[in-house]
Amino acid sequence: MSSVGDRLRELRKRADLTQRELAQASGVSFRTVENLEQGRCGTPRLETLRKLAAPLRTTTSYLQGDRAEAGDPDADTVERWAGVRSVLMGPAPVLGPDDVPPTVAGVQTLVRDMTPLFSGDQFTELSTVLPPLLREAELLGAEGRSVRVRLLQLAGWLMVQTRQFEAAEVALSRALDGSADRLEGAATVTTQCWLLLRQGRLSAARELAVRWADELEPRMSRATPDELSAWGWALLRLSAASVRDERPGDADDALRLAHAAAVALGREHAPGGDFLRAFGPTTVALKRAENASVVQRPDEVLRLSALVPMGGRRPTSNNWNRHLLDVANAEVELRNYGRAIEKLTEIRNNSPEWLPNQRFARDILGKVVRQRRRLTPEIRELADAVRLPADM
Repeated sequence: MSSVGDRLRELRKRADLTQRELAQASGVSFRTVENLEQGRCGTPRLETLRKLAAPLRTTTSYLQGDRAEAGDPDADTVERWAGVRSVLMGPAPVLGPDDVPPTVAGVQTLVRDMTPLFSGDQFTELSTVLPPLLREAELLGAEGRSVRVRLLQLAGWLMVQTRQFEAAEVALSRALDGSADRLEGAATVTTQCWLLLRQGRLSAARELAVRWADELEPRMSRATPDELSAWGWALLRLSAASVRDERPGDADDALRLAHAAAVALGREHAPGGDFLRAFGPTTVALKRAENASVVQRPDEVLRLSALVPMGGRRPTSNNWNRHLLDVANAEVELRNYGRAIEKLTEIRNNSPEWLPNQRFARDILGKVVRQRRRLTPEIRELADAVRLPADM
């Protein structure tokens, strides 16, 4: 089986480029190109491969062989979520002789009451209360199908957030297997696509998004808001996978169709009040700016950010925080380091438990640190918050 270095060398020679010429054309350093071809780089970053793919007229997924991107969670994160992983990946729970059986109504109430913890990124509290709730949902039997699927969707989303990818796959697969209809299934598939994207499995993410976008495509003249939301999210995931896989035409086409679905809705719509499925003009605008960030167009990111409509329903904290990271990265690329720090500080203040799980945040702050002779107290606090390695 060929390695990343083998594929890179083969394509570079076909393009009649030297290593130095490829480095200049891609914006990747000569040393990185050399080390990749010699197999001395470990697992390369997805963004590095995307830059190299463009001048070689190939896709990111071909260069990487669709292997998962590196980035395991740290030891503290692994320990925090041990209880959740144990329930998701362990044997089915059983009632003890003195246990009181849970009720569907009781578990439904608990899930509803806990939903703000998910949408508000309250990871510390969730790590404590989620394991027993997952056990109770498993004990409900067939009559608890609906609430169990909902809880598995939330747990899978949370595991993706915290890079617990194996547990996420288990939770989301079980949620999809238990779905009663295609719209309930689509709510799970949206997160499955996101999981594949975070793993760097771009081809798999594209294929899954294409299949469900085709399955969900409604008749626009009589589509319900829930149908438009489900279809729109499949298209956004297709666009995200395509832009990262150096398929700009496919990315633009999918985003154009998602925009049409958002226009048909006219506002942000969350089916059944589910924050994970909130979709509309604001969500599409955020994803349009994200695509511009992926292809390194910082001026366009800032221009699009200024146009994001914030009226009506607020997008999920995850989408909004990701957008602030895109803006911070754009400011760094334009050497507006103070503005970048302001955005990172805003995220830290609003979502202190979300930020440490974002590798992108560490990359952004690392660029700032490398440009500064001395660090301000604010930057040092941010470095601790994002768990920036000392050697950065």
